[in-house]
Amino acid sequence: MSKAEIVAELPKLTPAERQEIRLKLAEPDGNDWLDEGDPLTEKEKVLLEARLAAYEKDPEAGSTWQEVEDRVHAGLRA
Repeated sequence: MSKAEIVAELPKLTPAERQEIRLKLAEPDGNDWLDEGDPLTEKEKVLLEARLAAYEKDPEAGSTWQEVEDRVHAGLRA
């Protein structure tokens, strides 16, 4: 299966299936995104890890991008 075919199939997957794929894609990178040259403080890293854990526990608990975008636009209009 080509990359284009894989990308075309992604919208057809359930949220749980997409989450499984996201986790599999992240495995090879491990924590490389948190390297020594990282500008994040330890407190920020802990916060990110906590939020990631909460998301992995319940991915449906957050807002959709559309909801976030609507709130931003509403705030700009106010």
